Amino acid sequence: MWAWGLLSKEWVSEQLDGLLRNNLTLSQTPFTGLSLNQARDIKGKRLQFHIYATRCRAGLSKALRVMDRYVIQTNDSASLPSVLDVHVNIGGRSSVQGKMKGRKTRWNVRPSNMSNNTFNPIRAIVDNMKVKPNPNKTVISLSIGDPTVFGNLPTDPEVTQAMKDALDSGKYNGYAPSIGYLSSREEVASYYHCAEAPLEAKDVILTSGCSQAIELCLAVLANPGQNILIPRPGFSLYRTLAESMGIEVKLYNLLPEKSWEIDLKQLESLIDEKTACLVVNNPSNPCGSVFSKRHLQKILAVAERQCVPILADEIYGDMVFSDGKYEPLATLSTNVPILSCGGLAKRWLVPGWRLGWILIHDRRDIFGNESNAELCYGALAAIPGLQPVRPSGAMYLMVGIEMEHFPEFENDVEFTERLFAEQSVHCLPATCFEYPNFFRVVITVPEVMMLEACSRIQEFCEQHYHCAEGSQEECDK
Repeated sequence: MWAWGLLSKEWVSEQLDGLLRNNLTLSQTPFTGLSLNQARDIKGKRLQFHIYATRCRAGLSKALRVMDRYVIQTNDSASLPSVLDVHVNIGGRSSVQGKMKGRKTRWNVRPSNMSNNTFNPIRAIVDNMKVKPNPNKTVISLSIGDPTVFGNLPTDPEVTQAMKDALDSGKYNGYAPSIGYLSSREEVASYYHCAEAPLEAKDVILTSGCSQAIELCLAVLANPGQNILIPRPGFSLYRTLAESMGIEVKLYNLLPEKSWEIDLKQLESLIDEKTACLVVNNPSNPCGSVFSKRHLQKILAVAERQCVPILADEIYGDMVFSDGKYEPLATLSTNVPILSCGGLAKRWLVPGWRLGWILIHDRRDIFGNESNAELCYGALAAIPGLQPVRPSGAMYLMVGIEMEHFPEFENDVEFTERLFAEQSVHCLPATCFEYPNFFRVVITVPEVMMLEACSRIQEFCEQHYHCAEGSQEECDK
């Protein structure tokens, strides 16, 4: 296939005249990548070019030379597309040396670190399996975790009719809110709400399947360099997602002789200061086990003792046999923050619909406390004479008082008493904890209240702050 094109003398002249007249950079013209000298060289020339495209590999590694110094180069390729990827360069002594600063003369597109770190062990094994099935026997696949694949578990007609009605209404063809329609979140909250684990629409985030719910939870809970605890044996997605984000994975053991209960002693030994969360999958994939209420309480005790939040993958919730009982983890604790992931896929037999959710169980607002802690720390750190210590958990923040700047107060007890008397902000002096010249702030109050308290503390300190001897320059800043 031959493709002919023509650059007229008039077009070339017009473009170059504009370039030279306005002193534009070459990146602003059709001559991107040319030096001014090269541009002048081709001014006035009638340039004719052609491209020869073929699926034949012969000669493709060589440049196709066309018309004087106009060169079209093709990429080497193991499998050739119908349209070739080409580089267009002007040949001659200046084609490389005269290139614009910062520009590349060759495509150099590399996979990102995230893609390089993404590895799915299931795909790695299955996709590389070379064994062929026995041609004399019908294939029976017991490997696909899709309840609809054989047709013996049909989706309930009421479920499909509800979807049809929603589509036919025409109400949902536009962009939805990023966390899902309010009416949908209200329905999910109502379905899972119970006295032990109350839920409102604000506690529900709708996602593209349970897999995205897990991905979002990991992104929220863990930073690169931290670690998460996942079960062995366990669903491979946890490792795949975590390692793609630069998060270390630590494997805790499930014990087959105890119906796949967690080895709690070994689990707790894995926890360190970099542990961001504990992933609990119940009912289990791949084990098919369902944890008892007693065992779940022991898991929660470890999490509470170590102050580790839980990501609960409960996509198989309520899918238990007649002699078993599924206990949602959040119904058993008020102290441990839990992000519970679920969806329509398995329970309602519609994995292809890709609708999941995150249920946020945090009755002590421990997740919220972190933002409050940052807010409080930032506000107090800006106040002269105070030295807050950034917290990493719990409900508190300790603030050091540079007593030399507050000479009218004998100690932290007097400081906090006067703060209360003048600003009605009550903080405990750290003398209560055998640590004088500090005071403690509880960070679980609502954000508006926290902002007001910090503002009052600032006003109090500004009224009573004195420069230390010999530090007038500091006060003048």
